[in-house]
Amino acid sequence: MLDTIGVADINALFDEIPDALRGASLDRLPDGLPEQAISRLMRERAAADETGLCFLGAGAYRHHIPAAVWELTTRGEYYSAYTPYQAEASQGTLQLLYEYQSMMAGLTAMEVSNASLYDGASALAEAVLMAVRANRKARERRVLLADTLHPVYRQVVEAIVANQGIELEAIPAAEADGALDADSADGFGDVAAVVVQQPNFFGRLESVDALTDLAHAAGALLIAVVNPVSLALLKPPGMWGARGADIACGEGQPLGIPLSSGGPYFGFLCTRKAHVRQVPGRIIGRTVDLEGRSGYTLTLQAREQHIRRSKATSNICTNQGLMVTAATIHMAMLGGEGLRQVALACHHNTARLTAALTELPGVETVHEGPFFHERVIRMPGPAGPILDRLADRGLLGGYDLGGHSPQHRDQVLVCATEVITAEDIRHYAATLGAVLEELHHGQ
Repeated sequence: MLDTIGVADINALFDEIPDALRGASLDRLPDGLPEQAISRLMRERAAADETGLCFLGAGAYRHHIPAAVWELTTRGEYYSAYTPYQAEASQGTLQLLYEYQSMMAGLTAMEVSNASLYDGASALAEAVLMAVRANRKARERRVLLADTLHPVYRQVVEAIVANQGIELEAIPAAEADGALDADSADGFGDVAAVVVQQPNFFGRLESVDALTDLAHAAGALLIAVVNPVSLALLKPPGMWGARGADIACGEGQPLGIPLSSGGPYFGFLCTRKAHVRQVPGRIIGRTVDLEGRSGYTLTLQAREQHIRRSKATSNICTNQGLMVTAATIHMAMLGGEGLRQVALACHHNTARLTAALTELPGVETVHEGPFFHERVIRMPGPAGPILDRLADRGLLGGYDLGGHSPQHRDQVLVCATEVITAEDIRHYAATLGAVLEELHHGQ
């Protein structure tokens, strides 16, 4: 082919890329392996990922997933089907996505849902870009992010929007409370959007009604980052304050997606009908054909989404369709009451967990006030070595907050979902007690 087009080598096809931007050579790649050897290697690596008792959350959660969810999701009709560009490609896939959108709109009390985005963090970045486009009354391209937002979400948002002329500022939180103080806020000034997470990164519940009204009083759009499981108990973002949130987004992993070495996940985004033209990703509509039969089709999506990036609302050209399939089946199987029972169990187990751990000398809760299924506890010393020793005993004891802030180096974010039992909690408390005793005696 190179001879035919008159090019000397492959590198000549990329000569417009400056040398400083070219990647290094690939001389560290290992030699190829035969199928038998590579299969054994992958089995060994998969076995190394096996974990014991898990009290780790921080944005990714271990929930019970009914066996039927992935038995259906991995059928060939779903497992290998690429999200269609045209309605006639797969009515079944389109109908499933339509059902997913309907469920998410109902769960968030919003009018529109897309289907879908890469993960919760990038969904928030897309929501920020969307809000800046949609809020034409704002004089400044300035967005406020709550200090209690997941720090990784904040990093992703900065990486995606920092070079697009959008200024990001933090809303400080009360250190002792772990939540924003809406009562002491003087207003938000001239901003395009305000981002609030509920429950927040520390598991605390924010005063979302007051914060939403403050944002709207400032002429800003309110972006809600929410855990979908929590919405079975908590007030949905579409009902926050007098007018409700304008955009709701988050991570869909709790809805039937297993923890799998960091992914894949999927992000969801819901909004008001007034902003539907600014929604990134796909929207599936329901219609009828000439004979009155129901049909499903891609709708309200301009073709430049795929072929003219400069005029597109987003550069997203596909989605996590398989994950959405699993989430749709998962929600359909649990139903509203089932999801509520899961959320209640998560909250009750976290309360029991923190009660058991704080009976140990030197262990205490950091924040008071309402929470969902995560809480911050303070250890009697740096959390890192304690968590390492727990991991050596087959127990993932929580998330070390010192990795994000040195002043939190003795704090751990713990989580207990519905899969945690009373015996699991007793085992964690006993193991932690033994570890603290060892460290106290310098062992």
